[in-house]
Formats: sequence, structure tokens, C-alpha cells
Amino acid sequence: MEILYSDNEIAVCVKPVGLDSESEVPAALKELLGGDIFTLHRLDKNVGGVMVYARAKAAAAALSRAIQEGTMVKEYVAMVHGTPPESGDWEDLLWKDSRKNKVFVVKRMRGGVKKARLEFVRLAAGEESLVRIRLHTGRSHQIRVQFASRGYPLVGDHKYGARDSSPAPMLFSCKLAFPWKGKTAQFEAKPDWA
Repeated sequence: MEILYSDNEIAVCVKPVGLDSESEVPAALKELLGGDIFTLHRLDKNVGGVMVYARAKAAAAALSRAIQEGTMVKEYVAMVHGTPPESGDWEDLLWKDSRKNKVFVVKRMRGGVKKARLEFVRLAAGEESLVRIRLHTGRSHQIRVQFASRGYPLVGDHKYGARDSSPAPMLFSCKLAFPWKGKTAQFEAKPDWA
């Protein structure tokens, strides 16, 4: 696992596709770095990219606060089927069916429904298009559902309508930025397909 930065308070790594972000990645970091590892946010097991973990309780509290207040910026790249608009700012209401582990766009607010917002820019267009996404809310499967619901399923995302042979959704957490010790800490990585 690639470690982008580490000190005695935080560890920033590139999570490989196939590792669980809440158990397997912390275990791997603990083996590499020792000490405590606190999970702050998550990525689906079949998605890779930049993640930050706390190595001290005070750091965990500070970073959790940044997530709650929306000052942690998360950006992703994704390969989608079709050609979405050049850019967009999408807001939807999402409802998760926990039994099926599947999320749906719904029309009205009700129990269990959460607001979801993302902005995106199309970087390359074609039968498959590359997009860069800034997440404003971190809902389960949010990017996958918001693009699929508009007819642009992620390449490899068979749960949400892709009909291709790619083994996993082509989605990658490419940038993480957050306030840290009076400055903005920023980390970036790109998958080989971007």
C-alpha cells in the first residue's frame, strides 16, 4: 500500500481496490506504522484512492470535525458510459435499501432519505467519458447512483447498470484536502486509467 504522508498524528495512503477501508486498510497501516489507527471516512471495497487515517485521538477528533463541517474536500475521477454534460452541479434525494445494499434516487423527503450534492467537470468525452467530481455530501454509493440515475453508469459498476467486462467501478478518490495545523493539507494521486 502506498503511503503518501505519515507522522505521529495522521497517515495518508492510497487505498487499493479490494481492501475494506474500515478493517483491512487500518490493519495494514498498523502493521506498517504501528500504534493506533482511527478510521475517519470510508471508500467502498471495490473503489481505490486517497484516504486519511488518524493515529491519535486528538487528530481523529479534529479531522472528524472537518468532515462534519464540510471543510474536508474530497475529489474523485470516474470513467462513465456515455457523454455527460461538460459540467454540472447535481442535487438529489437518496434512499438506501440496507437489505439489498443499494441506493436509489427518490422524489420526496421521507424517513431515511438524505440530500446528496456533487459537482463535476467532464475531462474527456466519448462512448466512455472521464469526469472529475467534487463531493459535497458523502452518501453511500452517491457518485455511482447520481451518474447512473441520469444514464451515465460508471464503467464496471454492474450494481448500477453498467454492461461491460470491467471487474470493478472505475472510480478513484484522487484528492483530499483538509485544514491541518493552520494550513491546508492536500494530497493527490491518480489511477493508471485516468
